[in-house]
Amino acid sequence: MALLVRLRRCLPPLGLPLPRRLSAAPTADPAEPITAVAALSLLRSEKDPARVLSICRAAALSPNSYPDRTALSLAVSSLSAAGSPTSVRSLLDGLLSSTSAAVARPHVIVLFGQAGMLPDALRTFEASQTPSVRSLNALLFACILSKKHAEVPRIFYDFTISYGINPNLDTYNTVIKAFCESGSSRCFFSVLEEMVRMRIKPNLTTFSVALAGFYREQLFDDIRKVLWLMKKHKCHAGLSIYNVRILSLCKLKKSNEAKELLKEMRMRGMKPNWVTYDHLILGFCIEGCLDEAKVLFREMDKRGLVPESRCYFSLIYFLCKGGAFEMALEVCRKSMERNWVPCFSLMRELVNGLVSTSKFEEARDIIAKVKEKFPTNAEMWREVEGTLP
Repeated sequence: MALLVRLRRCLPPLGLPLPRRLSAAPTADPAEPITAVAALSLLRSEKDPARVLSICRAAALSPNSYPDRTALSLAVSSLSAAGSPTSVRSLLDGLLSSTSAAVARPHVIVLFGQAGMLPDALRTFEASQTPSVRSLNALLFACILSKKHAEVPRIFYDFTISYGINPNLDTYNTVIKAFCESGSSRCFFSVLEEMVRMRIKPNLTTFSVALAGFYREQLFDDIRKVLWLMKKHKCHAGLSIYNVRILSLCKLKKSNEAKELLKEMRMRGMKPNWVTYDHLILGFCIEGCLDEAKVLFREMDKRGLVPESRCYFSLIYFLCKGGAFEMALEVCRKSMERNWVPCFSLMRELVNGLVSTSKFEEARDIIAKVKEKFPTNAEMWREVEGTLP
C-alpha cells in the first residue's frame, strides 16, 4: 500500500463527492426498428436531443457490439453538445435496464465520463454490490475524459481499499495517464515501483504514456531514464514508442530532432509506417518547412505507404498557405484517387491559387472532378468558375 499512501498526499483538500444513492432508470419509448449502421448514419447529422433518443431506441443500441458502441458514443456527444444531461441519463440508464448490467456498466461509466457527468459515472459504478476491476478502470478513465484528473488518485485510493479490488495493468496505466496529462509526470516512477512490487509487468503502453508526459513537460533527463527503464524491464522500443517520441517532438516544434529518430529507426532495421511520416509531415508544415514536408510525402509515397485522409488534407492546406499550389495539386489528385475529397473551402483555395498562377486548365479539371463527385454542390462553384478566363 506504499503507493496508496504517496498518492493520498497528492490529493487536493476537497474532492468530488462519492454518492451512494441510486436513481431509477427511465424506460425507453417504443419505435420502428432500424440497424445500428442506419442509426450511426442518422446520428451524424442529428442535433435535436429528442430525435437522438428516438434513433437510439429504434436501433435498440447495446454496448455489446462495435457499431452500437460507436453510435452510442456519437449520441452522447450530440446530447452533451446540446446541453441535455437529462437526455444523457435517459439513454445510458436505459442501457443498464435493457441489457446485462454487468456487461453494460463499464461502457456506461465511460460514456458518462465522455459527457462530463462524473457524478453519474460514480453512481453507476456504485450500483453494483461487487464492482469489478473492469468497472474501476472504466471509472478512472471516465475521470480523464471529464477532465477531472485529480480525482483519479482519490478514487484509486478509496475504491481499491473499500471494495477490495486488486488493480491490474490497465488500472496502473490509467493512473499513469492521469498524472502525465495533468502535469505530474514524475509520479510515474512511484507508480512503476508499486507495479514492480505487485509483480505487474509494465508494457509498451506504460512507457509510451510516460514518455508523452515527460516530453510534454520537456523533462528530457527523465525521458532518458524512462528509456533506460524500458531496457531494464525488457520492453523493446518498437515502432509505437518511436512514433510517440516523434509526435511529441513535433508538438514541441522540434521536427528536425524527430527526423533524427527516423534515421535511428532505419539504422536499427526498423521500418517506419504511415503514422511516422504523418507526424513528421505535419510537424514540418506547422514549422513552415514545406520543402521538408514535400520530400517526406514523396518518400512515403515511394515506399507504398498510404496515410489517412487527414494527412492529405493537412498537407494541401499548408501547401496552399505557402503558395506551393502545384505540389498541393499533386497531393490533391492522389487524395481524390482514393475518393478522399477535401472540403469546399480548401478546394476553392486550391483552385484560386491555381488561377493566380495561370494554371487555368488544372483549375477547370479539379472543379469538374469535384462537381462529378458532388453534383448537389455544383451551384457553389458557379462564382469560382466565373473568375476563369
